[in-house]
Amino acid sequence: MVKRLFDHSYAYIFQHPDRRVVFAIPYEHDFTLIGTTDLEYHGDTGKVAIDQEEIAYLCELSIRYFRKPITPADVVWSYSGVRPLVEDASSDASEVTRNYRFEFDTAGAPMLSIFGGKITTFRKLAEEALDLIAPTLSNRHGSWTADQCLPGGDIFGAKPANRSVLEFDRFVHDVQGQYAWLAPKLVARYARAYGTRIHAMLAHRTGIAHMGQEIAPGLFAAEVEYWMQYEWATNATDMLWRRSKLGLHLPEGTQQTLDAWIAAHRPADAPTQNEPANTSPHD
Repeated sequence: MVKRLFDHSYAYIFQHPDRRVVFAIPYEHDFTLIGTTDLEYHGDTGKVAIDQEEIAYLCELSIRYFRKPITPADVVWSYSGVRPLVEDASSDASEVTRNYRFEFDTAGAPMLSIFGGKITTFRKLAEEALDLIAPTLSNRHGSWTADQCLPGGDIFGAKPANRSVLEFDRFVHDVQGQYAWLAPKLVARYARAYGTRIHAMLAHRTGIAHMGQEIAPGLFAAEVEYWMQYEWATNATDMLWRRSKLGLHLPEGTQQTLDAWIAAHRPADAPTQNEPANTSPHD
């Protein structure tokens, strides 16, 4: 991720000479997200991180398409993940199939093993998995998720609709009017992050004083309390880097300040979460 390379809201798709497809996507308004790479990984999956060769590859590729040269020193943040792929005869990791495969063992207690897959097919995969499992539990309800909105996505009704995308700006404008006592930019962020659940987060709040402490610029106690109560977040890393990308925008030291606030306001019976050793939001 680098500082914003272009002013419009459109993404670029590059077909590189090595046949890899790379994207350059507007991200968090102030940044451009460039990726991805595909390499086989055999190390500790708890310590995966982009390596310098991958960073150099993406920078060199970007120079091919953008007037402004990008160097590794321009990278402000990066992230990396590992996904399990079904092994096939491909010698190149980028060419290995992204399909998934089930193995359903009913010889003893039923056990379903799932191999492969990708985030963009998660709903269909889960639906097919339950279709296999349900009969063994005498569950004949049938699939239903295709007709259900994700939490907060019921902007123009209970069923998924293209309007929620095509007319999202209208929704933002409406909630900015409803919560005119908050800065429009802040309400726009809430609307994008929470959809209709913005109303749950702001319920019974009618002025800025009702938002609680401003823990960091634009981060009020009301939002942190919402994360803790409704999304089971337990620490600053989760809040600033997983649930949101506020860590990109907030000043250095915010993570420590937020962790201290959480510790001081966590209910006595609430669970805590220990972060893995040797990790960083910049890995």
